[in-house]
Amino acid sequence: MKNKLLPQLGKFCQKLNQRIKKLSQTRHWHKSKIFNFLLSLTVGVIVTSIGITTDWATTGTSALTYKTSWIGNTFGSGNLRVQNNIEAMYVAADGTVYTNSHWDEAGTEAEIYKDGKVISAIGDTHGWSRSGGKAVTVNSKYIYIAMIQGAMGETKEDYPAEGTNWYCVRRYDLSGKPAPFPEGRGWDKSMLITSTKSEVTGLATAGSELYVSDFASDRIRVYNTDTMKELRSFSVARPGAITVDRQENLWIIQSENSSNSAKILHYSQTGKQLPQQITDVIEPTAIALDNQGRLLVAENGPRQQMLTYDIKDKPVQVSSFGRKGGIYAGIPGEVQDLKLYGLTGVGTDSSGNIYINSNGFNKSGTDLRKFSPSGKLLWQLLGLIFVDNADADPKTDGIDVFTKHEHYLMDYSQPAGKQWTYKSYTLNAVKYPQDPRLHTSPDGTFVRRIKGKPFLFLTNMYGSFLQIYRFNQATDGKIAIPSGMFVGTNGEDKKSIGGTWPPQQPEKGEWIWRDSNGNGTFEKNEYDGSKDYPFIGGWWVDSKGDVWKTLRTQDGTGIRHYPLQGIDTKGNPIYSYSSMQKQTTPKIFTDLRRIEYFPETDTMYLSGFTEDHPAIGDDNGVVGSEIARFDNWSQGNRTPRYRIVIPHDTTGKREVSTAAMSVAGEYVFAVTMKTAEVYVYNIATGTQVQKLKPGPEVGGESGWIDIPYGIRAFRRSKGEHLVFVEEDWKGKVIMYRLMG
Repeated sequence: MKNKLLPQLGKFCQKLNQRIKKLSQTRHWHKSKIFNFLLSLTVGVIVTSIGITTDWATTGTSALTYKTSWIGNTFGSGNLRVQNNIEAMYVAADGTVYTNSHWDEAGTEAEIYKDGKVISAIGDTHGWSRSGGKAVTVNSKYIYIAMIQGAMGETKEDYPAEGTNWYCVRRYDLSGKPAPFPEGRGWDKSMLITSTKSEVTGLATAGSELYVSDFASDRIRVYNTDTMKELRSFSVARPGAITVDRQENLWIIQSENSSNSAKILHYSQTGKQLPQQITDVIEPTAIALDNQGRLLVAENGPRQQMLTYDIKDKPVQVSSFGRKGGIYAGIPGEVQDLKLYGLTGVGTDSSGNIYINSNGFNKSGTDLRKFSPSGKLLWQLLGLIFVDNADADPKTDGIDVFTKHEHYLMDYSQPAGKQWTYKSYTLNAVKYPQDPRLHTSPDGTFVRRIKGKPFLFLTNMYGSFLQIYRFNQATDGKIAIPSGMFVGTNGEDKKSIGGTWPPQQPEKGEWIWRDSNGNGTFEKNEYDGSKDYPFIGGWWVDSKGDVWKTLRTQDGTGIRHYPLQGIDTKGNPIYSYSSMQKQTTPKIFTDLRRIEYFPETDTMYLSGFTEDHPAIGDDNGVVGSEIARFDNWSQGNRTPRYRIVIPHDTTGKREVSTAAMSVAGEYVFAVTMKTAEVYVYNIATGTQVQKLKPGPEVGGESGWIDIPYGIRAFRRSKGEHLVFVEEDWKGKVIMYRLMG
């Protein structure tokens, strides 16, 4: 715009000069003062406009208009949004759904849903050493949830002693407010302590009696629903979820152990074991009674279905609901209405409508669905995100977006929060039980195309590993297949990962695993071992597929480069310690944290703490105090083109710090930890051009950025930039769209 306006101004000035000369030669010059004033004013306006335009072109501030959106949660703002997980569920006759879970970042461990909406939260389940649990039931007056109450030190209120947990049943009224009782415990006298050894695993009511599974003592405890006084108890080994049939007898899931398979047992109210039982289940996780008096069972084994049993006499399975094999039927991983995965709750209302919750595996997130009796999906609520971020597939120009478990299809023409469609669940817990996502908690996602093939790379909150996944549509549909893994050293004489997983790992040092036989299993001959400095700063995978790692070492060679050695016959990228390169840390850095290298331009971006802006203490998870750009990196240049001083702690209070960075297209992006503000810098100059904050579309709010890759940016082909930012507080990924 600047280049077009300047020639026009030149022509205008020439004409203006000619006009002034003519006027000055006439006897009417004194009458032209008004004309001269108007001309001068016009010139002033134009010059001012050009000045503004020049400043705009230089800073880019006005050019960077943006909009806020989100992915992964049905609701983008407010307290009433879909919780992180549903671990237990009760469906009332009118279709109201009551839930419970151990943890929700925003404090809604237990919620109430109806007609595809969140009605209210069941209150006071979070903080003050409290959390939810995995059981819930409701009668005509009260909600009862399992919960855990921990110690709070010295306090005048009623809390457990240090080192002790109360495993409780807490009572609420039907609106979700605590309902105290005369001998209740806790700060508001609404808690019933059932154990100090293990949590409540099942709840049910019949008439005036509340039945509680006390797993630690192998007992069912019976309480009065109004007074909450214990009436009696009886022995049941490993009791779990409970439901009550029309004869007011109990059906109880008996959990498996090393010697016994899971079963569903039948007991009278007084504790007499009845002869009926169900043994043709593998992993029953929830039970309920339907509107016809039949028993519903969530079968979380390979079938991934809800099973229905006629229990009038000997239990007989009469039907199943959901596609056999669940999410892995047909095209594995492809999301469809009747494909279930990780069942945690089942139930029906008085009209026979069916409610099923799927949690995925290793708590992948909430997927609550309501079906008509004939199996038509009526509504679906999704809360798929927790400590997670997204990245875009470069081949599809950001139409395909991935998080650690999910694949979304984007339609950017839709309104905010409506652009994403949940297309695939990429974890196959049945075929690949050693998938690292089942045994670790990854959170940072890199999507890469290597030699045209798609790969998913994942790292975690502490940067201790980098996981690699490949795709093979012909053999595994939409599943991300475990392919490889980098793991850092865990001290001198320890395994890199404690415990029994993964099997066969080296006893000491760090390692690279590659699934050389393609079966997704860790085997002894598939490890390449080494030893290196244990404190990792950051990971990066460049567009060629090379892996980069920074170490927080002081020896001057804190950069590790693992050039891609090719792709093996099974489709795995090949990396090795023998081909690893140690590269020099630029002298400006005293503590190197993040790294992003772009081979197309031979440009390196590094962040960390510097002598000019040192760390105050060991601020472990942050980017550092500066981001620096280095041109001609492969030629040995270690002199920065520019240095950006980013928000960082200077007081020791850690109120201000930068959690993550990402470079894409025309900008360098950095997001602060506690305020979740995205600073945008010009990639050519390093000058700040914009600051992004959550817009009204997400209620103008965000939680803290908890992970080192809590921001990921992508430039689309027409110039629009997508910026994905972790927002685990209310269970989503915020997406900023910077217009091109």
